[in-house]
Amino acid sequence: MISDYFSLAFRNLKKRGIRSWLTLLGIFIGVAAVVSLISLGNGLQLAVNSQFGVSSTEIISVQAGGLNAYGPPGSAVSDPLTIDDVEAINKLSVVDRAIRRNIPSGKLEFNNKVIFGFAMSIPSGEDRKFTYEELDAESIKGRLLGESDNGNVVLGYNFYANKVGLEKSVDLGDTVKVNDKQFKVVGITKKKGSFIFDNIVHMNDEPLKDLMGYGDDVDLIAVKVKNKDLMDKAKKDIEDLLRKRRNVDKGEEDFEVSTPEAAMETVNSVLNGVKAFVALIALISVLVGALGIVNTMTTSVLERRKEIGIMKAIGAKNSDIFMQFLIEAGLLGLIGGFIGAVFGTLIGILGIIGINNFIGSSASVNIDFVLIFLTLTGSFLVGATAGLIPAMRAAKQNPVEALRG
Repeated sequence: MISDYFSLAFRNLKKRGIRSWLTLLGIFIGVAAVVSLISLGNGLQLAVNSQFGVSSTEIISVQAGGLNAYGPPGSAVSDPLTIDDVEAINKLSVVDRAIRRNIPSGKLEFNNKVIFGFAMSIPSGEDRKFTYEELDAESIKGRLLGESDNGNVVLGYNFYANKVGLEKSVDLGDTVKVNDKQFKVVGITKKKGSFIFDNIVHMNDEPLKDLMGYGDDVDLIAVKVKNKDLMDKAKKDIEDLLRKRRNVDKGEEDFEVSTPEAAMETVNSVLNGVKAFVALIALISVLVGALGIVNTMTTSVLERRKEIGIMKAIGAKNSDIFMQFLIEAGLLGLIGGFIGAVFGTLIGILGIIGINNFIGSSASVNIDFVLIFLTLTGSFLVGATAGLIPAMRAAKQNPVEALRG
């Protein structure tokens, strides 16, 4: 019986031609906006999260606060961290290892072109292995830096794949100038999908310190906790230690101690708020489409009074007339929602690809079938709800008066 209602409703919509398509347009635009914006929001969230480059949940980051500029962590601060802070943190009972990380800015010259960016220090000894594990560093060409590579550098993936403004790819064996000093390229790192790590120069700590002159100052301290269950305690112990060392009270800290989870939660909460806002804006289009369905179905009831009268005269019940018009309205919403979901998904996919290309991330392109199903269900319900009053009016038509009209 239900299938008959749908079959008859579909035939009636086809008869009305251009009016049906114009009614579908409102739902189509609304659903396309909802699906595309939510898909783009999810893609943006994945892309932004990938920029953190966090490979271990047991790593705590410590950096100085104060006059942070737009540079890397810990740069341009009034009271920087020092190597003594690293050694003090290393002595805490909950800490397995703490290492200094310096990420100074400088210039790189190649192919008679000059660009400005960041270099990252690679420590010696066991700290080197820890750093590579923390960064999940791998080489796609050549190798990573070793202890004796003081005259060599390893470059991020984009130097090889995207030229990064040098108008020519940098390859193994090439010579680049960093702050006017020549270094040989011995490796290219594997793509990480992060504009930070894919555009950075890896250099051993001693030659980088001599080149940039940062001495005992430290941009960032990477702290590995002995057990991930001790993360909160380790964070508290580090904060207490640095307050004492830097002579600051609680609430007046000039440093930051952050865990990967806390940083990700902060970013994700902001992005979720943005996603909710844009989805709410897009739903306004759906409501406009629903008003179009109300108008179309109301007009349809007036135009089809004789048809309603004939149906009642040959035995159709009020419930049959009601269901017929209700399903027609729901079908309008469903068809508009289906077309909108297809277009919205395509826009979302193209948008995610664009985001990946723009910021150098590698967020996966996925089709959210749950979102599509919910959208189609919602479209049908919106259409059916919009057609509820016109359907009730149709069901209450007096057959004799309807035939006269």
